[in-house]
Amino acid sequence: MVSSPPQTLLFLCTGNYYRSRFAEILFNTLAHRARLNWWAYSRGIATELGLHNPGPISAHAMAGLRSRGILNSVPRRFPLQVLHMDFRQADLVVALKEEEHRPLLEARFPLWAQRVHYWHIHDLEDAPPQLALAEIEEQVVALLQHLSAPA
Repeated sequence: MVSSPPQTLLFLCTGNYYRSRFAEILFNTLAHRARLNWWAYSRGIATELGLHNPGPISAHAMAGLRSRGILNSVPRRFPLQVLHMDFRQADLVVALKEEEHRPLLEARFPLWAQRVHYWHIHDLEDAPPQLALAEIEEQVVALLQHLSAPA
């Protein structure tokens, strides 16, 4: 039996360093455990704004994943800038904070801004990591339940 290719989910945040990376790895882990035929990837809308982010992923995201028994090593890839191709390839697009990301999308990717589903997860300057990561986890679990529900 040939399995169909997975559907794809694109997570977006500003720098692809903290929130979207946490969401991507968490989603992929939980989708795999649930045998859901979805695969997530993540990108930044304005990665140039994260020039002072050290390393490939936020220490807060890594700690949050480790505390959930998910991440044992540091991901090797560095943040990636979203391209039009990423939107075209995604079956579903989620930006992590509407107030922050909708204006960036409307300025840089106006044709795609209305296609995006927006969450309301604060960045580090507005919420402690434990709270923000718990909110992302709650949203990811709800999304997985929705995606796995019979049509």
